[in-house]
Amino acid sequence: MEDLRNLTLKFFSDQELCYADIVPLAQVRARIEVSVLNFLKILNASSPAISDLPLIQRKYSNSRVNHGLLTELSRVFLSNSVSTRSLMRPNAAKAFVRVWKVMEMCYQILLQEKRVTQRELFYKLLCDSPHLFPSQTHVNRTIQDLVALLRCSRFSLGIMASSRGLVAGRLILQEPGKEAVDCSLCGSSGFAISGDLNLLDSLVLNADARYVIIVEKHAIFQRLTEDRFFHQIPSILITAKGYPDIATRNPAGLAILCTFKFGSIGMGLEAYRYACNVKWLGLRGHDLPLLPNQSFVPLKPKDLQIAQSLMSSGILQDNYKEEVALMVQSGRRAEIEALYFNGYDYLGKYIAKKIVQSDYV
Repeated sequence: MEDLRNLTLKFFSDQELCYADIVPLAQVRARIEVSVLNFLKILNASSPAISDLPLIQRKYSNSRVNHGLLTELSRVFLSNSVSTRSLMRPNAAKAFVRVWKVMEMCYQILLQEKRVTQRELFYKLLCDSPHLFPSQTHVNRTIQDLVALLRCSRFSLGIMASSRGLVAGRLILQEPGKEAVDCSLCGSSGFAISGDLNLLDSLVLNADARYVIIVEKHAIFQRLTEDRFFHQIPSILITAKGYPDIATRNPAGLAILCTFKFGSIGMGLEAYRYACNVKWLGLRGHDLPLLPNQSFVPLKPKDLQIAQSLMSSGILQDNYKEEVALMVQSGRRAEIEALYFNGYDYLGKYIAKKIVQSDYV
């Protein structure tokens, strides 16, 4: 088997930061085949054993934030510390078997040169091995285990994200062999973003926008597209119906923004490909006088737990820490929908003003 340790990025003299790249299908199949052969070789040795599965550890203690020297872009990386999945440990036996089962499924997908969504894979596994995969979470975690074992991206395994994202605004895109789509004319529903990275790479894009605005909540996205906000401020609006944040000011919303900005530890092997230098445009401490007192919501224990985790993570920049500290001190959180107190058209005016004044961090 090729030395998978070659797939590392050396940023510091005393540690290696690892990543999973997009790998040709034939090479992924070869890695799976060699993994199986190595397992069988040890099993059939003169002193037979069931080998553990060495996985890059996806924990905070094994993570690093690489801050760009010439740009503002920072990303989460994982160091070369390994954890194992073992059949011999009762609490890890099922996870061990799950990795081999998902590896088998991915091998079949690659042989057929197909791609499936994580949801499709879940239903296939649920029917095939319901005792191993009773929930989508088990499938998602096992896919990341396989990424950590083979050091190749989820997309390289034949797995793609579901098409849940939407785009609207000053963007014209065209798929090969199809008519061009003007995303400013798609109405409040927007245009669906494919989860197929190959298709996305083949798109021809034309835009005269100056800003790309990521909207956490679908309802806010609909409000802004209905108001044709992208003509007030030349922009492209994107939502993933639950991902980063101009929509809420709470610890969970900030955690989502940080995932977009730095990547996540759970997908730390792929974060370097997808992290981008987003700014926090939504509600912050100095905006709170715009909201009525009755709109504030007390922080729940879960909110406080997320806030404490963010503060101790080493990821947050100082002005983000100040916002979290203010929130924890006040014991309250606010949601951007509370701006409707000032009228339904106020949201667009609020965001436009913040952009014009560069009131984002």
